[in-house]
Amino acid sequence: MRIVITGGAGFIGTNLSRVLSRSGDNEIIVFDDFSGSDRARLSGLPVTVIEGTVLDRVALDEVVAGADAVVHLAAIASVQESVQNPLHVHEVNVTGTLNVLEAARHGGGVHVVLASSSSVYGGDPRLPTRESMLPRTESPYAVTKLAAESYALTWQRVYGLPVLAFRFFNVFGPLQHAASSYPAVVPAFLEAAVAGRTLLVHGTGEQSRDFTFVDSVCETIADAVLRRVSFDSPVDLGFGVRTSLLELITMIEGALGQTVDVEFTPARVGDVLHSQAEGALLAQLFPELRPVSLAEGLATTIAWMRSR
Repeated sequence: MRIVITGGAGFIGTNLSRVLSRSGDNEIIVFDDFSGSDRARLSGLPVTVIEGTVLDRVALDEVVAGADAVVHLAAIASVQESVQNPLHVHEVNVTGTLNVLEAARHGGGVHVVLASSSSVYGGDPRLPTRESMLPRTESPYAVTKLAAESYALTWQRVYGLPVLAFRFFNVFGPLQHAASSYPAVVPAFLEAAVAGRTLLVHGTGEQSRDFTFVDSVCETIADAVLRRVSFDSPVDLGFGVRTSLLELITMIEGALGQTVDVEFTPARVGDVLHSQAEGALLAQLFPELRPVSLAEGLATTIAWMRSR
């Protein structure tokens, strides 16, 4: 199969390239503008790299032509960036997605798997979340993801484009860095803990997440691509295990065999208090999936960090 991965030099994209490359029958094309990713992550992987942006419709049409599938991961994935610069984040996350869908349509109905986000549920107090619940967006970022998945599903209904929209739940694992201004919580905590620095907790630490190891996510995406899975609603890619940040810190201390210093700071605007997937629809579509546990995923990620 010829598979294009937009944002393929990012954390999830690179891990996905590794999973997909296990089959010698797959030709993997990474399409990335490297604005928020690291070209070095792709070192040693059997992929073709094309530098470009999802805002360039001509370049997208060219790279998608002849492809069997597009995994659309390119996005600005920061809630705080979206609060500070909503127009730019909208352009990349929404207009960029529309450009990908049009390239897939013009390419003859290329299968599209795209990344949405559990942030579309916002502060709905009902847990676990399920796909039938109405969105309750609380940040511009969440709005862009809701718009992107809505475009994709509408293109499926109107144009017959095969689409699968996954709502990701706090993905973590090797190759994820804490170098950005607004890093994800797991790499931020782990890098600080491994280096002996103080962990910064925004809020009380009682907020909770359905942490999902990157290999579980990538195995699911790879299966979706190879089986050409499509569905007429978004699918939560989370496994129903909710862990608070305080519990996460305790697990990190156990994995490292040492205590860590913690500093509490004010909560950030747009951050969701709790998230947890039900996972019933995911299990229905991917019955063979066996997710990696949080404890095992943390151990693997810590080992990778120490090996760098």
